[in-house]
Amino acid sequence: MARDAVADGIQLLAATPHVREDYPTRASEMEDGVAELREALAAEGVKLDVRTGGEIALDRLALLEAEELARFGLASNPNYVLLEFPYYGWPLGLPSQLIDLGRRGVTAVVAHPERNVDVQTAPKRMQETVDQGALVQLTSASIDGRLGRRSQNAAFRLLELELAHLVASDAHAPDVRSVGMSAAAEALGDVDLARWLTEDVPAAVVNDVPIPERPPSRRRRFRRVFRR
Repeated sequence: MARDAVADGIQLLAATPHVREDYPTRASEMEDGVAELREALAAEGVKLDVRTGGEIALDRLALLEAEELARFGLASNPNYVLLEFPYYGWPLGLPSQLIDLGRRGVTAVVAHPERNVDVQTAPKRMQETVDQGALVQLTSASIDGRLGRRSQNAAFRLLELELAHLVASDAHAPDVRSVGMSAAAEALGDVDLARWLTEDVPAAVVNDVPIPERPPSRRRRFRRVFRR
């Protein structure tokens, strides 16, 4: 997966293991795993910068102590945390969770809402989440069509509404949403927006600097490229 990432032009990758009931990952386990991976990549000469992180289920958020949550900071930045948006149902407690994180100076990055049935039906529902300061992260396989039409249509609609800020591969294994970003960037059909989603905003998160302004879209509506 690391070699595939480098071949696709990826220079930095955030390792974000699940933190939820069925995967009760602890920060120490994540840190040890990332350290071991870094050593293996160095030994193999694979030039990929792997940072720490975690994908935290909403129902686990309140169970994490502040210090543990900071160690799960996205791309090793304790001021950002990646939250796993559910695939079914609307998370009624999310607004209060975002308020609590904001009070602590933490920005939430909401992962893959385009794969949620409620969001697919009404993408504008994400407006409140963004208004509360959260960033929205889309899955690259949604954009290039590998996850089906519903996820792709929702992803493009969120982009049209300017309710999306990052794209990530969400790769789990070589055969589960393979790592890669270039296919999604190509499917966007907008070089400037693709760079903002895959480079500029992620770099701002990594370097803990203000999120750059979104470039004006070159297209009134984005094209859909469905891959069988």
